[in-house]
Amino acid sequence: MSQFQNDAIFWVEVGKIRPNPYQPRTEFDEAKLKDLSDSIRQYGILQPLVVTRHEEAHTEGISTYYELIAGERRLRASKLAGLSQVPVIIRTKEEENRVRLELAIIENLQREDLNAIDRARAFDRLQKEFGLTNTQIAEKVGKSREYVSNSIRLLSLPQEMQQAVMGGAIYEGHARALLMLSDRPDEQKTVFRDILVRKLSVRDVEQMTRQIATEKARKKESPRPEIEALERAFAESLGTKVEIKEQEGGGKLIIDFFSTHDLQVILAHIGNPADVDERAVEAPVDPLPADNIPADESFSADYFSI
Repeated sequence: MSQFQNDAIFWVEVGKIRPNPYQPRTEFDEAKLKDLSDSIRQYGILQPLVVTRHEEAHTEGISTYYELIAGERRLRASKLAGLSQVPVIIRTKEEENRVRLELAIIENLQREDLNAIDRARAFDRLQKEFGLTNTQIAEKVGKSREYVSNSIRLLSLPQEMQQAVMGGAIYEGHARALLMLSDRPDEQKTVFRDILVRKLSVRDVEQMTRQIATEKARKKESPRPEIEALERAFAESLGTKVEIKEQEGGGKLIIDFFSTHDLQVILAHIGNPADVDERAVEAPVDPLPADNIPADESFSADYFSI
């Protein structure tokens, strides 16, 4: 509570505190709230809530209520614990909506259980309603500009995928990988279903979406007829798939292989018999370890001296 040592702390009736309308969090884990309420019942509230004071007129007169700025989990848990009053710090200078929202977001971002979609919605709201740039948001929450922009991108996912993130059915890493297929909704939905049914890891999904996106890019390139003819000639000569990628001032020659034996045979075909282990050509050897084979099971001549 040292951060509030210079602030006056008041005790306010729980019933007089209203939720923050700018609260970015929409999902609260009931089990965790129960744990927090048990802790509050035993030890009390260790950190006061932050509120603003308001008055409203009625026919009977003027009544006072308090609007929450920060501490909704503590307020909910206090109600579960049966408390009638809670400690609060009353702010008088943070009446502006932007400041209230910023305070709520900053407090919530310090909690690990804020899901990625609620976080993205909060960032998006700061951007659209209050005119903050991604850089300004990043500075206020202590994150990078890329972190903010990548979070907001999650809101471009279909609603069912956003709900899956909020409900914990998929991780944020899964969602970020699915973004790679935003322009291929059918494939995106298929991969999403695979995640749910097959319980795929984030790494599996990253590899899957990267491969789909790469295949799409390859199809778009449509190599020139003479390049396709050269690819066929290389493939017939070497006995394996060969791909030529043209670049400014040169290019890449990509040759598929699946074991050290394949590689030795390819070298023999290319015409460097002195570099070839004859025993390897005559008899297959064990495949390369999985972590030594590129993700697309191909070999780039750019990275091997022939």
